[in-house]
Amino acid sequence: MSASSYIVGLDLGQASDYSALCVVERAAAPDPANAGRLLNSFAVRHLHRWKLGTPYPVIVEDVAALGRRPPLPLSMLAMDGTGVGRAVVDLFRGAKLPLRLVPISITGGDREGSANGFLTVPKRNLVAVMQTLAQGRRFHIASGLADAKVLGKELQAFRVKINLTTGNETFEAWRERDHDDLVLAVALACWLGNRPPSGGYSSGGERRPVEPTAEAIRQMGMPRGPFGGR
Repeated sequence: MSASSYIVGLDLGQASDYSALCVVERAAAPDPANAGRLLNSFAVRHLHRWKLGTPYPVIVEDVAALGRRPPLPLSMLAMDGTGVGRAVVDLFRGAKLPLRLVPISITGGDREGSANGFLTVPKRNLVAVMQTLAQGRRFHIASGLADAKVLGKELQAFRVKINLTTGNETFEAWRERDHDDLVLAVALACWLGNRPPSGGYSSGGERRPVEPTAEAIRQMGMPRGPFGGR
């Protein structure tokens, strides 16, 4: 197995939402079914959720402090900038973090891309990549983490519904209904870590948006393997 690397995921909440952070460890190993191909695996190593109403400058300081801890310096920081605006993203940029900041905007539709300094990704693609990793037993949660059970519950609710008439997706006020801050932080980190420089999914990722199966949700919420589970 190749040397591992780390990716920090950050979901910034607003007035009624938590802000949450994760650290995932990424490792690549040969695909036994396809010689010459590498598959990424991800293990959640750290979770943190701030109290409601924590000011963004405090979060910037906390992220900077975390980023200075070995082996995280120069790791990528997948930051959700969807609802907080460019001013908050610029606050992180101006802090000269010891991490490589990658602002991401979560969208509807079905196309990934980039705009105004942000990567853009449909939420359904985040769901799809998490399902792909879970079905391949390439996603694990360290069992000793304080918020591991909370993350498992959020994974069970992490879903997207498609309007079969129009082909458009509706999220049924997902930010208001479900606290999914931890799972979004994790999904952003895994999506970015599974994305080649040219875009799209890499290492066995699935481009076609799909609904998580019951088995995939079970594996995401109750992982087995070297990093945790029963």
